[in-house]
Amino acid sequence: MKVYHTLKPFYNVNSKVLILGSMPSVKSREENFYYAHPRNRFWSTLAKVYNEEINDKKEFLKRHKIALFDVIKECDIEASSDSTIKNVIPNDLSEILKASKIKAIFTTGNKAYKLYQKYIYPKTEIKAIPLPSTSPANSKKDIEEILIKAYSQIKDYTN
Repeated sequence: MKVYHTLKPFYNVNSKVLILGSMPSVKSREENFYYAHPRNRFWSTLAKVYNEEINDKKEFLKRHKIALFDVIKECDIEASSDSTIKNVIPNDLSEILKASKIKAIFTTGNKAYKLYQKYIYPKTEIKAIPLPSTSPANSKKDIEEILIKAYSQIKDYTN
């Protein structure tokens, strides 16, 4: 099924880190914000990394100078399964990069990293740092510990 990215990039002039997923999940598109699936560990992982509760996601992101967007502008995808992504048209990151202070780009999951490398890196020439997926589909043993360790790298660029 052809799906269009309907979420606006979240960033401001002070953003220092850009975190890119592949394509918003069905639930995120319904809720109109990133990582909205209740079993996605994105927000709980960031809460542990920064050792604080996240009551207002947008305020949390602003305070920690984190921007969110996705690699894909449109594609064919079944439900929210990255493994089914085909016919990719990438997002343009130039607006975010010009209007903010991005020092590092991170990607969540293998698919986002591979698509970034293929479609966006040749234009930006900014290396992405791959992070493990926080999706409920990523059920590796000790995933919580792995996520916290990996996502802690973000703090090196936002402090």
